Formats: sequence, C-alpha cells, structure tokens
Amino acid sequence: MTDFPGYPPGPKRFEVRPGIAMSYLDEGPRDGEAIVALHGNPSWSYYWRTLVAGLADTYRVIVPDHVGMGLSDKPDDRLAATPRYDYTLRSRVDDLEALLRHAGIDDATPVTLAVHDWGGMIGFGWALAHAAQVRRLVILNTAAFPMPAAKAMPWQIALGRDYFVGEVLIRTFNAFSAGASHLGVRRKMPPEVRRAYVAPYDSWNNRISTVRFMQDIPLSPKDAAWPLLEAAGKALPSFADRPAFIGWGLKDFVFDRHFLERFRADLPQAQVHAFDDAGHYVLEDKHEVLVPAIRAFLDAHPPTP
Repeated sequence: MTDFPGYPPGPKRFEVRPGIAMSYLDEGPRDGEAIVALHGNPSWSYYWRTLVAGLADTYRVIVPDHVGMGLSDKPDDRLAATPRYDYTLRSRVDDLEALLRHAGIDDATPVTLAVHDWGGMIGFGWALAHAAQVRRLVILNTAAFPMPAAKAMPWQIALGRDYFVGEVLIRTFNAFSAGASHLGVRRKMPPEVRRAYVAPYDSWNNRISTVRFMQDIPLSPKDAAWPLLEAAGKALPSFADRPAFIGWGLKDFVFDRHFLERFRADLPQAQVHAFDDAGHYVLEDKHEVLVPAIRAFLDAHPPTP
C-alpha cells in the first residue's frame, strides 16, 4: 500500500459480526509462535508495522484493526443503524476472541500479548478467560487497571470525553488523531507517516470510534467498562511468573510514570526499557532500539509447554 509506508500489503478481512468486517494483519509462518499485537486509540495496526517487519520471518504476528479503526468497517451506533455496533470494551474483547478463533488460535495455542494504549485493556480483558495461553507479555505505554490514584486526569482526556464539545472537536476536526500524531512523539514523524496515521479518520462518520473510545474510558464504577478493567487489574499480578518486556516512553502525558510503576510492582521480574526522550507512540520514537530488543527477548524466552 503506497499510502501507508512500511505497512504490509494485503491485510485480511473477517466478518466479526453480521455485516461488520475487521481488517487484520496475519504475517509470518502459520506454524510460528503467535504474537498478538493490539493497538489503541487513535492509532491502528499501522503502529505495529516495524515490529511486524522485525518478527515475521520467524513469528506469526496477528494485528487487528479494532472495529471503527484503521481499515476495519466503521459502523454507526445509533439504535436504528443497520448494521449497528456498540463501541464498548466488552465488544472489543469479544471481537478479539472471535478473530483469534477465526485465525485458528484455539485454547491450546500459546500466545504472546503485545499491547499499547487501549490494547492493554482489551488484551488483558481477553486474558481473563485465557490466562493459560498467555506465555509472554510485551507492554508499551498502556494500562490494564484503573487509573492510579496519584494520577491527575489530563484535561485533554476530560475534554475528549465531553459528549458535546469532545464529539464536535474530534469528529469535525479529527482533533484527537491529528493531535496525537504530533504530540504523541518526541521525534517528529515524517509527513507520509503522519498522513498514514490519520488517513482512516477522514470524515465525521469515520471518526466515530476515536471519540467512542474516549467516552468509554472507565474512571469509576459508574462507567460500563469499569468491572472488566477492575477484574483485569486484580488479575495482573497473576502474570508475574510469565516473561514480560516493558517499553515505555516517559514523555507520555497520559500513560506516565504512575502507570509504569504499577506495572513494575505487579510484574517485578519484567525487563524494563524506559526512555526519557520518547512519548506515547514509543515504537515511533524508539523502534530502532525496541524492535531488536523485543526480538531478543522473545528469542530468549520460548513459550513453555
């Protein structure tokens, strides 16, 4: 795809729900160890392209575009819409379950979870029912637990959650995706890369998921996604016996040191690479360092039977 430099050609499609298709990458040998890489908001599978390139000679790397994101369908969520989609964390976890079944990842298949941003909540939500399958973790600027008590709510997130102002700014002006492509990195993206990040979100209708993700952020028990996120947070320490790699951009104004320290506490044996000169899109800022480091980590920790 010439519009998306570095992105593998020919992503696959899967009808995850009646009339709604997910786009996803499935790169590398079919019998390779499965790496499931989950993006967040407002990015898409394009975020993982450098890791895919660095692993797919040996590993099988599966990277979905969540519904409403990237090259996946972007259905409406109004009650009268056909097809209709509920943009909730529960829906995302169910979609991942369906996609992995479709890809032949059954309950006996070892999986390495690689997560970023909302990918952490989705991935660890899925892992609640599949803990035995999860053999390794790759964690990049994300969360799998409610916001730490010491962390103040960033005003940008509070504004984005506003059901009037946030919706208008994000869906009319693409404020979140365009802003993240500038503010989410410390090393300026090449123009063609920045265009690739924002390309899927080119109209009011196609920006529905970028705002729904923000509105679904669970901040208290009153939010629909809270029980699932709370359960994932309680379960996180149970993964401390698995090999874990943490790559962190310390200039992330949302997933900052408070989140990193929670992961360090719950996964005390994790291999940590934290960068003072990297932001939220840590793979953009540090892929030359992170991709070979992640490859070495995976090679050194084959999944145990």
